[in-house]
Amino acid sequence: MWVFALCIISLLVIMITSQWLKRRLIYSKYKGRLPPGSMGLPIIGESIQFFSPHSSYDIPLFIKERMSKYGLMFKTSLVGNLVVVSGDPELNQYIFKEEGKSVYCSYTKSAFKILGEQSLLAYHGVFHKYLKNLTLTMIGPESLKEVLLHEMDAITRNYLHTCSKYHSFDVKEESANMVFEYFAKKLFGYEEAKASKKLRENYKDFLDGMISFPLNIPGTAFHSCLKGRENVIKVVKDVINERKSSKESHQDFLDFLIEEAKKEETILNEAIIVDLVFALLFASYETSSQAITLAMKFLSDHPSVVVELTKEHEEILKNRGNEESGITWMEYKSMTFTHMVSYINETLRLGNIVPGIFRGVTKDIEMKGTRIPAGSTVMVCPSVVHLNPAKYNDPLAFDPWRWEGQELHAGSKNFIAFGGGSRLCAGAHFAKVQVAVFLHYLVTSYSWVPILICVLLFRGGTSFEPIGLPRFRRSSCITSGVPMLIVLQGHESML
Repeated sequence: MWVFALCIISLLVIMITSQWLKRRLIYSKYKGRLPPGSMGLPIIGESIQFFSPHSSYDIPLFIKERMSKYGLMFKTSLVGNLVVVSGDPELNQYIFKEEGKSVYCSYTKSAFKILGEQSLLAYHGVFHKYLKNLTLTMIGPESLKEVLLHEMDAITRNYLHTCSKYHSFDVKEESANMVFEYFAKKLFGYEEAKASKKLRENYKDFLDGMISFPLNIPGTAFHSCLKGRENVIKVVKDVINERKSSKESHQDFLDFLIEEAKKEETILNEAIIVDLVFALLFASYETSSQAITLAMKFLSDHPSVVVELTKEHEEILKNRGNEESGITWMEYKSMTFTHMVSYINETLRLGNIVPGIFRGVTKDIEMKGTRIPAGSTVMVCPSVVHLNPAKYNDPLAFDPWRWEGQELHAGSKNFIAFGGGSRLCAGAHFAKVQVAVFLHYLVTSYSWVPILICVLLFRGGTSFEPIGLPRFRRSSCITSGVPMLIVLQGHESML
């Protein structure tokens, strides 16, 4: 036992010494030209403070305190890595434009292990562009216009009708189930209700695992996520093997990828296909369900917004004639106020579903009299941009009308919820359509009563998880960790 303890102590001494020497080399090389800030303790740096939870829409306290002291750009150390945190719009845009030149997509080792080392995140340059274009054939504007909008319309209508029969339901859970079931079938023909192996449960703890320490030991979040990944990957591989031995056409994304992989001049192989399917399924349902939940919370807190939203969608029904026919692409494009409220603008500006965008630096970057050294990481912080009082009056207020008269697009210097540059989110259009369709049927066919108010808990560079605070208790409704429980009531004329 004492030999083992001595080995552990020796290893810690080596790691601390190595970290100290690395810092000394950086400081001596750049001689005060690094951005201001603190590197904290050896090895862990300021990781503990960074990952401390906060339950506010405001800028995380860790970032807010340091930016008030050092300005919009500061250095820190997270899990042994030099990280430059940026809320500077000019630096952010430069970083996005430098993708594939002096910076590259860089996330935690945990994230790459879980999402797959052959996933879209792992590729750069022409390979990344190629895989992104493949993805857009499925979820890009053309596919949405011609096929997906009509399908999303039908499944959303059906899900809301089903939920209206429940005593109450969890918005986050049910919207996640809705998107997961639809998208899994579109991706590779998987139907949760008919499958012997259930996949949805395997994805539930992934947000925790992606920012956890990559320690693959039973009981850790990372280990749980890896086991979940193994289960999902096995199912996807089994489906691929079945497709290869069959001539039956399924007309889904997996069929398209398998055919693409047969071409002579392609980089696509089975490993890439598996990781692409795995990551797309996670990204689609998690982000869309979070956006729907946030939109529902903001609507419940702001009745005047519900009135304006209802007015817009009832006007669409009035002009349509046949209320039972689905939403058309022209109607979707006419939802001006909806886009202000939902995924594209105010909900994402205030909700900041993606709190950090990480880029590794391959060449020294000179910016505003400081130098960001090669080998470091830049964390672009959307909340600092989105809650800037110089750009957004009363930034912590939910105010969709602030977007009146402004161009509504996915990426700009002052709105980076979907990232920027060549890595602008491929699923942005899909998510916007999904939320718009959900809101259309919500406000035209139903009223709702929240019975559990949520407090959103943000954690460092991750997403949020909610903690329920019961407004009044019903034993059949209260579930640990739910984001928002509501009672949904159909309008009599619509049922």
